[in-house]
Amino acid sequence: MRVLSGIQPTGPFHWGNYFGAISQYIELQDVADEAYYFIANLHALTTVRDKELLQQYTLDGAIDLLALGLNPDKAVLFVQSDVPEVSELCWLLMTGTPMGLLERCVSYKDKLAKGLKADAGLFTYPVLQAADILAYDADVVPVGEDQLQHIEVCRDIAGSFNHHFGETFTMPKGKVLDQSARVPGIDGEKMSKSYGNTLAVFDDAKRQRKQIMRIQTDSRPMDEAKEPDGDVLYDLLKLVAPQEQVDEIAALYRRGGFGYGDIKKALAEAAENYWAEVREKRAGLAAKPDYVKDVLAAGAKKARAKAAGVLERAQAAAGLYRS
Repeated sequence: MRVLSGIQPTGPFHWGNYFGAISQYIELQDVADEAYYFIANLHALTTVRDKELLQQYTLDGAIDLLALGLNPDKAVLFVQSDVPEVSELCWLLMTGTPMGLLERCVSYKDKLAKGLKADAGLFTYPVLQAADILAYDADVVPVGEDQLQHIEVCRDIAGSFNHHFGETFTMPKGKVLDQSARVPGIDGEKMSKSYGNTLAVFDDAKRQRKQIMRIQTDSRPMDEAKEPDGDVLYDLLKLVAPQEQVDEIAALYRRGGFGYGDIKKALAEAAENYWAEVREKRAGLAAKPDYVKDVLAAGAKKARAKAAGVLERAQAAAGLYRS
């Protein structure tokens, strides 16, 4: 089984990124025959137009993934733009991708609705995503349920190419990530950078404590019992606290007679303990940028070797011959 996934470098990773996706990507490196993980800086260009910021986000993304447990001895970690074969493959796929297929993509419509500029990069995003997947003969692509359409688009594009030029590409399958651990933002809505309601994984513990202490709660009397599930503080606590503490606080909610300030303090302390080790590891990696760049360079070399073979296969199938 060959697994592939990419993550955009558009800012610090938050709890939703980690519990909703990254932790599960990292678990797959232990069961996959091969695993490819990349920092999707080409995709990020549709939203990040500051050169220095994009470069910093890209390096930070690699540092973050390594700190969170991605093991370069088990998985190939690289930067998307360091594999130019993917961009070349993207053009091959673009020539046979129907406009209607891209127009039906839900993510494109959603981003337009949020006010993002309707440029060609945003519109053709799914084709580059297909090239990302097909360039490595990926069998499995872990995605959220809302991203399954992109896997179907990729399969449509690959299937069309295979139909016209013969069997060339491996047909990937999407692996739906476990979304049972709902990650609410500090406003109770889904945690998202676009909503400005995130808790960053690698934030300073004191700053994060202040964020947690400012979380808005309901106005029920302190002595009133309530069901804990669905309460933002409790839902966040479940992610970072030991099960014994979670059970105790759940009983407290159902009994009533407690103050939200006490729950906030418990959450802040649990979060500080939960993230302490990876924050320390990240600080060590940040002090060794040359090591991180070496990891990315080695990963890009492996990724290019694989992608080059797939590109040559596709070029030959389509009738393109190198001089």
